[in-house]
Amino acid sequence: METSEPGPASRPEMTKLDQPPSGLSRRHVLGLGAAFMLGACSPALRGQNLLSAYPVAGRMMLVQGHKVHVHVAGRGPDVILLHGASANLRDFTFDLVGRLSGGFRTIAFDRPGLGYSDSIDPEGESPAEQAALLDAAAAQFGVRRAIVLGHSYGAAVAMAWAVYHPQRVAAAVTLSGVTMPWPGGLGPLNPILSSDLGGATLAPLLSALVPRQTAAKAVRIFFAPQAVPPGYAAHVGVDLALQPSIIRANARQIAILKPHIIAQAAQYPRVAIPVEVVHGTADRIVPSARHAAPFADTLPDARLTLLPGVGHMPHHVRLDRVVAIIRRAAHRAGLRPGRR
Repeated sequence: METSEPGPASRPEMTKLDQPPSGLSRRHVLGLGAAFMLGACSPALRGQNLLSAYPVAGRMMLVQGHKVHVHVAGRGPDVILLHGASANLRDFTFDLVGRLSGGFRTIAFDRPGLGYSDSIDPEGESPAEQAALLDAAAAQFGVRRAIVLGHSYGAAVAMAWAVYHPQRVAAAVTLSGVTMPWPGGLGPLNPILSSDLGGATLAPLLSALVPRQTAAKAVRIFFAPQAVPPGYAAHVGVDLALQPSIIRANARQIAILKPHIIAQAAQYPRVAIPVEVVHGTADRIVPSARHAAPFADTLPDARLTLLPGVGHMPHHVRLDRVVAIIRRAAHRAGLRPGRR
């Protein structure tokens, strides 16, 4: 049974990350950025081999002097899609874009520094910096009022967009979102990889030596307790995540994330747009009790949907439910999606 809540109420308890899942330590998993930090494939492909295996899925655009990879499909109200840490826009073209494109125009971006988009800050892009660049990109498509959806780390960018650049944001949807401050850090790996020395030495080493066994385990962890959909790893192009430049960019974004979350969380009570907060109760990567529940309580117009037994990837394992929630966000914002 799925539970939707419009505001403060009693919350189901979240499974704690006290025990290491599937043989990996808690600090290791968190240090990978709640995504595919150490990949879901064999050692990374190079150069033309990479482009041949995973060609540009949409088109490259130039925004404020930076290359941004974007995939646009469908017609109707705009839905902007922001992927999680070290992932890329293919996470959405696997199934969600196809389901939405009959009623919406979907605009999926590779976030700065990831996928095929340029990095814009050598010290790491904050959620606000990413939102500013992508808001300028959206302007090039004539976006006026969009639903901005973010998964995992992408939810931090979606909410930075709503806080700092609200003019184009009609509603927001967060999926397994990193949206609130958390106790402690994210383990020792990201500070090392985000440093100049670590980025120059450890990142290439990881890129070259990640074995298939670690890769397969990482994918299962991020989908657990659900199964990985057939064909997902091949489609999403996770070799991209194992490029040294992307490992470094991802680590730098994660290393600087917490103070930016603290700052923007203080602004959430002023976010007056409709927000749909979607989170699985079995998410052991981004716990709902620390993020979704208190996040929804801070917002003036939030609806919290807790998905019992669902892990970190609700847009794949509960696709119909997520599509219905996006359509609800559109109606709450006064947008009129086409029929399916």
